[in-house]
Amino acid sequence: MRIPSRILLLMALSAIVFSACNSRRNNELLIHKKWRVYDVVVPPESPYDNTQITQAIDLKRGYYTNVYYQFLDNNLFIATIDNRPDTGRYTLLSDGKIISVTAANGLRSSADKVTENLVTIVKLDATHFDMKVYTGEYYFILKTKAE
Repeated sequence: MRIPSRILLLMALSAIVFSACNSRRNNELLIHKKWRVYDVVVPPESPYDNTQITQAIDLKRGYYTNVYYQFLDNNLFIATIDNRPDTGRYTLLSDGKIISVTAANGLRSSADKVTENLVTIVKLDATHFDMKVYTGEYYFILKTKAE
């Protein structure tokens, strides 16, 4: 049985519109807020690893004690770590489920290194944003609250 090309085209266009709507919704929830990190946890699907658990505790008590993120107009991203801001660009990917964070020039790589970080949105509402990040060795979930 052959499906008419008009139906296939309509289905493809519907998927694109739905994807754009979800990305826009997530962007509206992210933008113009300070997302302060209040907890660092191991993803529930990760196998038990004592080193990973210890690192999550150390990151929460150390590196992430004074960190917040901001998503602003024109895809501007600001990470403030211990009162030192660093800027970059962000793009929502995969139906708004993944955030690509790049260098301030928007490039995903330079001549000598990759400058793109991919962040998976685990939870996002008006007041909470949980994101799964990769540190080079382990995955962690950064739990943030809007200020």
